[in-house]
Amino acid sequence: MDMSVPPRPTEPRPRRRDRHGRGMRGPIAPPQVPLSVSRADAFVDLVYDSRDRLERRWPQLSEVDFLILEVPGFGPDAGGADETDDGTVPLGRVLPAQGPDRDRIVVYRRPVEIRTKSRDERALLVHEVVVEQVAELLGLAPESVDPRYGQD
Repeated sequence: MDMSVPPRPTEPRPRRRDRHGRGMRGPIAPPQVPLSVSRADAFVDLVYDSRDRLERRWPQLSEVDFLILEVPGFGPDAGGADETDDGTVPLGRVLPAQGPDRDRIVVYRRPVEIRTKSRDERALLVHEVVVEQVAELLGLAPESVDPRYGQD
């Protein structure tokens, strides 16, 4: 009687992903559905929507760069303070033009997201931050930049 071990196959068996006959898995949602938009992309859209709303009334905003950073203290504003005078983390900031750079308004994504619970709250807070920064840049009161400021 031959008790030798049979040789192992040289090729591994192909794995099957379609175990139950339901087909291959696809994406959770198609790209055109809002579910596939990341939080960061949705935040950028909110900032640009606010900018566009204000730019109709203040055309000089077309000459201002709007930046979205995660948190204060990193990126183009690294030289600035990362806390306000009262010890809170800022939600936005104005960076005046220097040399070849244009005026910039920075909105910080994470501090805004932490202070809001829903998309609607976030949209309102983003718009308030943008209005406040535009008002500071133009040397005006926020109510004169957007008459609906603080009423929402």
